[in-house]
Amino acid sequence: MLEVVVKAASQRGLLPTALTFAPMPGEYFAANTGKTPPTRLQRTRDKLACIWAVGIAHIQLGRFNAAMATLAPDEFCERVLRDGLNGKWVIVGEDFRYGRNRAGDVKRLHAWCAANGIECYVMPEVKAMDVRFSSTLIRDALAQGDCTTAAAILGRPFRISGKVAHGDKLGRTLEFPTINLPLWEPLPLRGIFAVRVYGVDVAGGAPILGAASVGTRPTVKEAGRALLEVFLLDFKGELYGRRVVVEFVQRIRDELKFDSIDALVVQMSKDVAAIRTVFRSAN
Repeated sequence: MLEVVVKAASQRGLLPTALTFAPMPGEYFAANTGKTPPTRLQRTRDKLACIWAVGIAHIQLGRFNAAMATLAPDEFCERVLRDGLNGKWVIVGEDFRYGRNRAGDVKRLHAWCAANGIECYVMPEVKAMDVRFSSTLIRDALAQGDCTTAAAILGRPFRISGKVAHGDKLGRTLEFPTINLPLWEPLPLRGIFAVRVYGVDVAGGAPILGAASVGTRPTVKEAGRALLEVFLLDFKGELYGRRVVVEFVQRIRDELKFDSIDALVVQMSKDVAAIRTVFRSAN
């Protein structure tokens, strides 16, 4: 969709612009109703970086709040599309809904745009084998640990980035030192994974292979915080404060609670061996 925006803008001499919100509308409504919010697939910083990478020249990051949520559909178009962005050409998906109580749909948007001299293009669904691609499909695949399907829909492997933070340093005492990235909840995926880590200072920028744990470490702590821990298979060094990108290749197993730390260490050794086999098989 963003590539279509860039092409349309070039043809018409317009500025390719993307409109997005923080928090996501689903997060806002969940927070105000006590419901579980939809799983966020990436941090806002990473979402913006992906949008820039396509060639978008301007990103309008709107704050989704009570004032935005109560706008009637036509009010939204007037304040945001016309007065705020001076829009001349608009693209949305077939299931696009907007305005108070999701009262606006593509038919209503088309009518409003036609009355205000704005071109409106509704992008057809993207499908493969009669399956409609969507963020919900990606969330479902990741929740099931299906990194292959998620990568096929995304057009690239699923990734999480962040700055390496100080942790409890328990891994060092267990001979499995890890780099730690705090995460958000609900988590997009859980378990033990084979991963590639980018951003480590190695020749040519090549990734380092790793064994990653995504979850709350139930063997170590009760009600622990969400965390991404990665044991780098063939690298030693301090990476605190460095921004890295963790690329998920394959899930090895679910997150489990073990009876003891010793039992956890035994399983970690098995996990690392299995992950080395995954990467040997890929070569």
